[in-house]
Amino acid sequence: MKLTKYTHACVRLEKDNRIIVLDPGTFSESAEALAGAEAVLVTHEHGDHIDVPVVVAALKGNTDLAVFAPAGVADNLRKEAPEAAARINTVDPGSSFEVAGFEVRSFGGQHALIHPQIPVVANVGYLLDGNVYHPGDSFVIPDGISVQTLLVPLHAPWSKAAEVVDFVIGVRAPRAFQIHDGLLNDAGLKIVEGHVKRLGAKYGTEYQHLAARESVEI
Repeated sequence: MKLTKYTHACVRLEKDNRIIVLDPGTFSESAEALAGAEAVLVTHEHGDHIDVPVVVAALKGNTDLAVFAPAGVADNLRKEAPEAAARINTVDPGSSFEVAGFEVRSFGGQHALIHPQIPVVANVGYLLDGNVYHPGDSFVIPDGISVQTLLVPLHAPWSKAAEVVDFVIGVRAPRAFQIHDGLLNDAGLKIVEGHVKRLGAKYGTEYQHLAARESVEI
């Protein structure tokens, strides 16, 4: 399949001329990523992971488009686009389904803690075709499977570099690419990626940086 990285957390996957998009948020080129997509997977409700007006417009403009998301996200989208309600699906952790020719499994359940005074929201990580794992805002390691391609949240208000590295080491995927890098400047990006690349390699993970709109075959 072809993986295309967009700014921050949005990723587009293409296989056999079918397209699925993960986390088209407000920091990303979301309308561009959604062009021609059959399905959208949303990990959680924060705006940097779902640009609601853009997703609603895509649902209204493409009657073949389906959305899969945690309950809170799905309920809100049904209110915003009632005509598309039948195509908006609630996803719980531990579920499996097929969409757009991809086999999807869900993991996790909770967003990582930002601060005890900030409510924790639902977060679902997605594994596609037993290959690509997008964790959303979480360091939950999928159980019972071997991830081949890990999307690594490099930086967030809820993380530190040691946790990022430990997540990469824990998953031990053969290859990894960055997501959730929209809040880092060039200097910070260089530091965090250096740690991930150097320490991840000790445990068999080859890390590669992808620029916005860059694609790779996996």
